[in-house]
Formats: sequence, C-alpha cells, structure tokens
Amino acid sequence: MDENQKQEENPNPDLYDWGLKDFDIGRPLGKGKFGRVYMAREKKSQYICALKVLYRSQVEKYGLLPQLKREMEIQSTLEHPNILGLYGWFGDDERIFLILEYAGRGELYGLLSKKGHLTEKQAATYIASLAKALAYCHEKHIIHRDIKPENLLLDHEGRLKVADFGWSVQSSNKRHTMCGTLDYLAPEMVENKGHDYSVDTWTMGILCYEFLFGVPPFEAETQNETFQRIMKMDYSFPPTPHVSVEAKNLVRLLLVKDPSKRLPLSKILVHPWIVKNADPSGACSE
Repeated sequence: MDENQKQEENPNPDLYDWGLKDFDIGRPLGKGKFGRVYMAREKKSQYICALKVLYRSQVEKYGLLPQLKREMEIQSTLEHPNILGLYGWFGDDERIFLILEYAGRGELYGLLSKKGHLTEKQAATYIASLAKALAYCHEKHIIHRDIKPENLLLDHEGRLKVADFGWSVQSSNKRHTMCGTLDYLAPEMVENKGHDYSVDTWTMGILCYEFLFGVPPFEAETQNETFQRIMKMDYSFPPTPHVSVEAKNLVRLLLVKDPSKRLPLSKILVHPWIVKNADPSGACSE
C-alpha cells in the first residue's frame, strides 16, 4: 500500500456504519498487550488511516471496557493538529476496531531509541507542540495522565501527535487515581494525593529532560527507588551530552514538587529556549 495515497478527506464516522468490509488492510504498524495496529485504506475515499484492533477477550479479562469507552469518547471529540484523530469505531463478536489518523513516522520512542537523545531544536519543537496540544485538552477539562514517548507519534512531516487517551479523564475536580507510567509519575501521584492538570505539566519536564539526555531524570533499578528519587526531587544534569543553560532552566521550572508553582503551559511557549529553538511549523526532520 502506498503511504502517500490520498489523505485529503477524512471518512466521516457520523454518516456511516463502518465494517471491516470497508477497508483494505496493509502492513502491521505495531503490537500491544491487547491487540495490534495496521495500516489501512478506506476503500471508497482511498483515505489512508490506521486500524487499531483490540481483542474483546483481553479487554474484558482485565476489566478495561469502561476505560476504553472513556478513551473513545474523549479522543473522538478532540480536533487539534497535535492530537491523533479518532475517526470512528466498529466491532464484531471477537474484536473492537478503532479508525485512527495514520502517523507515518511512528512512535517518538523509536526516534529517541535510535538517536540516543534529540538535538535542542528537535526537543524544543516537540515540547512546544505538546504544550499546545495539552493546553487545548486542559481547556476542555481533559487531563491526559500518561504522556510518554510511546504515546507520542510523528506524522510524515515529523509533526508530533498525542495518542493513547486510555488513562485520560474529563473533570475539573481533583482526581485520586494513581495512573500513568512509573518514571513519569508526579510527586502528588506517588504520595496518593489529589491531582489536577499540573500532572501533565510535570510530565513535560520529564520529557524535556529525556529528549535532551536520553533517559528520564528519576530512573532507578527498582520501583521503590524511583519513587524515593521523585519524592526527594533527586535528579541532576549529566555533563554529556552538552545541554544549554536555557534548556536546563525550563526543566527546573517544570519539575517543581509543588503543583501550583510549576510553569504554566502558556508560559512554556514564550520561554526563551522554546522561542530560540522551536520550529513554528512544528515539523521536524530526523
């Protein structure tokens, strides 16, 4: 299947009852615990998309149906250039299919693993794009709660797309569910305190550090050691690779234990390091 085929018009999920018969299935794009993702082409429009196939037996076994429904409901309402589009869904007795926007370059995790770390221009561009996407979510009272390189995808021009809203929640009240991924957990989550939108801001500090140095700042051999390092704010900047003072300053402004004192998303976009290094178009070459 040609990845550059027609992508001008989205298939409209509101006007059609989708089925597997409507798609040509292409190469596999990824594999997860509960299913697989395939490149696909909607036959009528020739639109290239991604088809996420989840197995009902696995989803039900782990009690994830309510979480999946919430993810679908939230992601399908979001329209932003830095958020992966969810166009619709359908199912049969064994499987659930999600029709997703196709991100040609795959997970940002893959790029980070290949390169070891990113350039400051790449890192700043991705952080700026992420800040815009999360600001849009927060305006709609949505907290993502699981931002990490595996959940950030890149389109064919290298633009960042936030994906996987499985742990997201729509609420203007403080939440108490401990969720997300170990290295990215905010201190208030580790302490089982109430949390709000600022957990996403904390994660941006973790990601900024990881983009620049290749590892998350609180990484340790055991879960308990990681928790202890997060609680004590025990991190430092390695001497290599060389990273600018301005970049380190942004990390420090985001990795603040008191949620109310973290740099707001709106101020990330006007931080001197972002202004100097981020590509306004959001596109990034490898």
